Amino acid sequence: MVARNQEFADSATKLAEGDEVAFLPPVSGGCNAGPVAISEAGHYFALTRQAIDIRAVIARLLTGAEGAVVTFEGTVRNHTKGRSTRCLDYECYESMALKTMAQIGREIAAAHQVERIAMVHRLGRLLIGETSVAVIVTAPHRRAAFEAALAGIDRLKKVVPIWKKEHFTDGEVWVEGEWDENIPSAG
Repeated sequence: MVARNQEFADSATKLAEGDEVAFLPPVSGGCNAGPVAISEAGHYFALTRQAIDIRAVIARLLTGAEGAVVTFEGTVRNHTKGRSTRCLDYECYESMALKTMAQIGREIAAAHQVERIAMVHRLGRLLIGETSVAVIVTAPHRRAAFEAALAGIDRLKKVVPIWKKEHFTDGEVWVEGEWDENIPSAG
């Protein structure tokens, strides 16, 4: 995948002076400049190399208007396709990942009757049982909160430029995930 100025692009995309180009997953270094969290209209989107504090994220979302808080936590499991997993390493294109998470959050909030939404993803090395991603939704009613949380994690996994390296007892492999079929490709 290729991105130009933090947006997915295809091979026909024209470049201009000063454009930022990224190859995903990265084929060489780069820098991690810029914010690691975005807070807007009460929503919260973050990347962290620390354990995700679910209670603290919920506290920042609560207004008193919600009748439901739905939390989805993705955790590191001890196996993948029959292979014993030791740990995972998560990396991402940070500025684009945050921008994309915020866009997803805005779209979900507009499409569902929810008060607020948060998406937080861990980066770095994670051990078995640790939370790698959290999607938290507050809403007046439970159905909207559940539907928005499910939509949030499904979209995050398909369009946010985050990838992982799975470490097994018998080797390791980088996993790109299943990109949304509507994302332009460089191929």
